[in-house]
Amino acid sequence: MRKFADPAPLGLSAFALTTFVLSLINTQQRDVTIPNVVVGLALFYGGLGQLLAGMWEFASGNTFGATAFTSYGGFWMSYATVLLPNSGVLAAYQGTTQLHDALGYYLLGWAVFTFILFLATFRSTAALTTLFFLLTVTFVLLSAGEFTQHVTWTKAGGWLGIVVACVAWYAAGAVLITRESSYFELPVGPLPKSFETRFGGVGIEGGVKPGEEIAHDS
Repeated sequence: MRKFADPAPLGLSAFALTTFVLSLINTQQRDVTIPNVVVGLALFYGGLGQLLAGMWEFASGNTFGATAFTSYGGFWMSYATVLLPNSGVLAAYQGTTQLHDALGYYLLGWAVFTFILFLATFRSTAALTTLFFLLTVTFVLLSAGEFTQHVTWTKAGGWLGIVVACVAWYAAGAVLITRESSYFELPVGPLPKSFETRFGGVGIEGGVKPGEEIAHDS
């Protein structure tokens, strides 16, 4: 029997930190408005880290976790690619007025995808449902900011993104902080359901509790 550690805390933490940094920039904290500092995080932590977590969720048989982590890992890698000068993405829009609308389409598509994942969390936990609901709204606000070019929408999305990051960190902590590793646990608010669900230790299908490992045949 081969035992796999739960990849959910890695995926959630990678998403949380990358989202937190970009959201601080979206809210223009300390007058920082250039987002390129997030490129490294987006490529290697939010991107590669989540991609690997998604692959391990596939190995664990967790379809929801695999889809979510792999997809958002791809999101961060694609976002970093947009910001990289050598990618030519931004350069392709020079001399046109299309960039903001193009980014609006990009963010709106992620809002639709996130909403689908939100619908798939209704039998999981309050923490997970809250995370995907707020993330959906965040993408909508950021998309509106690009379409309208009004910084108010972008700042609103940034502030909500900070909340999303904190919820994701909380959910990661709920898996890591258990009776086996600490003196207390973080409640995640299980929602009514007819069978146990899981997303790592915080939500969708499989019945694995925080602190438990997933056993697989060699």
